[in-house]
Amino acid sequence: MSRKRGTWLAVGGVLLVVAVVGGLLFQPWLLFVDERVDEGDDTSRVVGTASAGLTDTAVPDATGSEKTRVVLASAEFIDAEHGTSGTATIYRRSDGSRFLRLTDLDTSNGPDLHVWITDQRSGGDCDGCFGSWGIYDDGDYVRLGALKGNQGNQSYEIPDDADLAGMQSVVIWCDRFNVAFGTADIT
Repeated sequence: MSRKRGTWLAVGGVLLVVAVVGGLLFQPWLLFVDERVDEGDDTSRVVGTASAGLTDTAVPDATGSEKTRVVLASAEFIDAEHGTSGTATIYRRSDGSRFLRLTDLDTSNGPDLHVWITDQRSGGDCDGCFGSWGIYDDGDYVRLGALKGNQGNQSYEIPDDADLAGMQSVVIWCDRFNVAFGTADIT
């Protein structure tokens, strides 16, 4: 084998390894594959909106065996690193439990996406300037789990011990690249 051919084979081998590792890390095919989820909504009846927002601890009265819930906060998603739309609503049920409901969510698919409630304001730290979408893991946050699908309707239970005082936004967060795909202002 000639030296020139050996060099080209070595360069080709390195490029192949870089392409495979890059593909596994970035998973670019996810940008072209949507995961639609349409979970049914909670069966409890909405009876109002809590006057104290996220810090409201009042439990809605259940009438007989009927379960009820109140809205603690609700907001539309805005774009971050990726176009994102839909609504994030936090509820408290008559049994005292809380959950987040995402309705009509539409965002890009991506690797390692999660749903968080954070103490960072929606919209980034400088109204969308470069690097403003990576702040959501800088303060306090509540992890609700992996995003079930990048499109559709889905619910996430909020842990009983989660303190929502001071929380400002719901975030679709990419853990792999430390960046928000979209945020919703729940203050």
